[in-house]
Amino acid sequence: AHRTHRGTAPLNNPTRMDTSVHLVLVHRNRGATCRATVDRFLAQTATLDGLTLRVTVVDNGSDSAELALVRQDLPAGIDVVETGANLGFGPGANVGLARWLDGDEPICLVAPHDARPADGTVEALVRELLAHPEAGLACADVGDGQVPRVQPWLGPIGEPAAGRDADGPDSGDGVRWEEADYPHGTLMALRRECAEQIGFFDERYFAYCEEADLGLRARASGWTVGLVRGALVENPESNTDAAVIDHLMVRNTLLLLRVHFGMANMAFRIGVVAAEHVVGWWRPTVRGPYHTGRARFRAVLDAVTGRFGPPPGIA
Repeated sequence: AHRTHRGTAPLNNPTRMDTSVHLVLVHRNRGATCRATVDRFLAQTATLDGLTLRVTVVDNGSDSAELALVRQDLPAGIDVVETGANLGFGPGANVGLARWLDGDEPICLVAPHDARPADGTVEALVRELLAHPEAGLACADVGDGQVPRVQPWLGPIGEPAAGRDADGPDSGDGVRWEEADYPHGTLMALRRECAEQIGFFDERYFAYCEEADLGLRARASGWTVGLVRGALVENPESNTDAAVIDHLMVRNTLLLLRVHFGMANMAFRIGVVAAEHVVGWWRPTVRGPYHTGRARFRAVLDAVTGRFGPPPGIA
């Protein structure tokens, strides 16, 4: 059973939030995209009565021309923090999260530079988290019709939402709260008390699965995690090489299983990876979109030998 934590009280006035929110955007080499994302979030919050937004852009070693595009005509009061290197999503977000905790905002939103929240998504996400003081983390809906779950032996999976009862009533505009095991990293929200208790992202992951680890840690500490169904977001501009994605997803899933479920679960998953590779070699049409044999072999080797952080070839 989950313990009930003392957080921000549920809203008394449904038309006013009376809260402040920090937004951390993690950017690398997509200056115009990131700049448009800043404007998108500012536009969503500008008309919300009682909500103020503070923005920190964490730049992960972008080229000078791309960084200039981020800074071009940037509204006053928005911080751009240059890390000087490609730290990865989790470590980069941690730089911004540390700045958040130096302030007094009760909630922090975290997203990549190409997050595109639909109209009303920011309001719905913040409002639902405020209305659920037992929740330490929440996320927007990526529109895949699934609930983020972590399964022992396999790791992060998507559980079909069809047929499951919603954990809360529909607000009348299609928005509802649904419990999950971890938040989607496309747009997630952290409650201050939860972050102070469990910490930030585990930087060994670099990118991928760090949000699953954070969700499991939050739940182990008695918090719940929510998916705000109907608060839609997308991030359509991924520019990461398929082999790098495959490496990180396989390696980090093995790390997640080892940390939270033990070596036997990790070993089982290695067997699944090997079986998937054999089947994919035999029948290429069944391979996943990022399936790369050499990257998977290196991922398993790195997980077994404890090599985490940036993947090979990342600078």
